[in-house]
Amino acid sequence: MSAQTSTSASSHDTKLSVGVPADTKDAVKVLSVTHWNDRLFHFEVERPSSFRFRSGEFVMIGLLNDEGKPLLRAYSIAAPFWSETLAFYSIKVQDGPLTSKLQNIAVGDYIIMKTKPVGTLVLDALIPGKRLYMIATGTGIAPFASLIRDPEVYEQYDEVILTHTCRETDELAYGKWLIEETKKDPLIGELAAAQLRYYPTTTRDESPKMGRITTLIENGTLYEDLNVPPLSAETDRVMICGSMGLNTDVKALLEAAGLEEGANSKPATYVLEKAFVG
Repeated sequence: MSAQTSTSASSHDTKLSVGVPADTKDAVKVLSVTHWNDRLFHFEVERPSSFRFRSGEFVMIGLLNDEGKPLLRAYSIAAPFWSETLAFYSIKVQDGPLTSKLQNIAVGDYIIMKTKPVGTLVLDALIPGKRLYMIATGTGIAPFASLIRDPEVYEQYDEVILTHTCRETDELAYGKWLIEETKKDPLIGELAAAQLRYYPTTTRDESPKMGRITTLIENGTLYEDLNVPPLSAETDRVMICGSMGLNTDVKALLEAAGLEEGANSKPATYVLEKAFVG
């Protein structure tokens, strides 16, 4: 299924806006909306002039509930720190308190975005290494949409490997688009073309590479496919963003290989994001 992108406000003529009033505290304007399928979409918003963040961090965004109170959830910023606009990548949950409404936003609408970015999937939480793995499932690719477009990533690491596992092939469309856009980017395209590697897999639909990423690490398929040595605490650094199950399983594999969990206050050899699980 091809993505459907809107960059004009014409759709407002045919539906009631789900956005918040423009004068709402912390309101930002929606600039574009892309629906990848009936389950996934991403959108861009204006960046407040004073807003600063580190690539990989998340913020609270949302709308107003039926009582007129903010309904907010944590979303990774799917844009690099230098971007003039901000972006987010989301699932559509038809009965979800927020995403059942958020999926209907249109260009020209306003959403709420709090201006205090936080998160552990940042370069500061890792000690230097040779190779950086970014392991994602589903919408967990969002923080890596930020990080793979950060020049500092390519200065700190010789090789950057982004793995993205989804159930169905159409759920990989955003990641494929992201890699293509990154390698064409005027600022980091040349670096990404030389150092960034993309490893998409599916667990349900047939695709060129099938299997859970944990299985592909355990049986050595990942290393064989990419022609890299097994995980080593001396050379490899890892970032993980996915379900509770993924985080737990990958964490066990990393610690068996001698890697240690890091944090902003105590950098180490791997980090995972806990804000989106449970």
